[in-house]
Amino acid sequence: MIPFRHALVTGGGSGVGKEIALALAGAGLDVTICGRREAQLAEVAREDGRVFPVVADVTDEASMAALYENAEAARGPFDIVVANAGMASSAPAFKVSLADWQRTLDVNLTGAFLTVKPALAGMAKRRKGRLVFVASTASLKGYPYTAPYVAAKHGVLGLMRALAVEMVKTGITVNAVCPGFVETDMLEESVRRVVEKTGRSHADIRAEFRKDNPQGRFIQPQEVAATVLWLVSEEAQSITGQAISISGGETW
Repeated sequence: MIPFRHALVTGGGSGVGKEIALALAGAGLDVTICGRREAQLAEVAREDGRVFPVVADVTDEASMAALYENAEAARGPFDIVVANAGMASSAPAFKVSLADWQRTLDVNLTGAFLTVKPALAGMAKRRKGRLVFVASTASLKGYPYTAPYVAAKHGVLGLMRALAVEMVKTGITVNAVCPGFVETDMLEESVRRVVEKTGRSHADIRAEFRKDNPQGRFIQPQEVAATVLWLVSEEAQSITGQAISISGGETW
């Protein structure tokens, strides 16, 4: 049972964010989704009448403040906030420009903070709520050629743990889900970049990525959504400060 009414999912126009939004809507919640691509967001909203699309930039504090103000005025305060928006690129660390480093931290770490910050005071006052960060196995271990992403995701886990301790007396839970490689457009983009840089085949690179998962498979977005659905349920009210690895045993 999910005893809440209104959820926010950032990066809700595709991949994991889309599946989380549709799962929450299917459980009977109103779900506000945001992202930068209006057409993608609208397509997700057409799949379920409980999904409401808003164009917003998680790296822009004013943009997120406006989203909160308008969405909460229309559908009530957010009971659940899922900070899912993210991006990744790949390059040897010595080739990473300061601009690339900063952009990756802006989206993945600062964006996560700006996503949840406007919810904290209201949730604490109401003494209920769920915060969930989509953090990736890159928050639990290192990967080569993705130093900015790994650093940002480790930061997300630190943010989650700090908030879990800070909010623990309020009834709010704060957790992270940490998927391995998920079968999404983001994965395909990563595969494409490696193919372009190495000349190896698409099939070879996909097989190489699958090796990180001891089960020899890619995680499906629905698996991540199901874990989030459990974390925001009444049955998970004692689960807080946890980083849940969804990785086929890649990390513990």
